[in-house]
Amino acid sequence: MGGFSFVHILLFAVVALLLFGGRGRISDLMGDLGKGIKSFRQGLSEPDEPPKLPRDEPPKDSQTGR
Repeated sequence: MGGFSFVHILLFAVVALLLFGGRGRISDLMGDLGKGIKSFRQGLSEPDEPPKLPRDEPPKDSQTGR
């Protein structure tokens, strides 16, 4: 009781192979998830830039709204 038998380890290996290995749809999803997390972290580490205004419009006055 409480220990892992050969069947438990085999079942865990099959699930891990389905999620991370092979050429299946699930492994593609895991790769895309990893890429998304990587780009999210990269976006967090980049400094924020102020929004750019089009050259034709002058900046709006914050008090009058014009």
